[in-house]
Amino acid sequence: MRSRYTAFVRGDARHLWRTWHPRTRPDEVEVDSRMAWTGLEVVGVVAGGPADDTGEVRFRATYSTDGRAGTLSEHSRFERRGGRWFYVDGDPDEES
Repeated sequence: MRSRYTAFVRGDARHLWRTWHPRTRPDEVEVDSRMAWTGLEVVGVVAGGPADDTGEVRFRATYSTDGRAGTLSEHSRFERRGGRWFYVDGDPDEES
């Protein structure tokens, strides 16, 4: 989760694509260069430990775009493949 947030901060679309699960990732990943990511708060984690093959993360990420502040809240799902974690998908998090 944190590496993907850092990729958004740095505008690293290649890292985002490589860490997206092959089953669900788009053909191309684009990063909006107008968005300035300003913070990440992990709200909750389910599984995702050393013995797990799946995990879930609830987070809030703050950003600024065109001078306006915003927040992205999501419940994300991850799967481990070949010892690496991949983002599968996410839903807007109504609880955060």
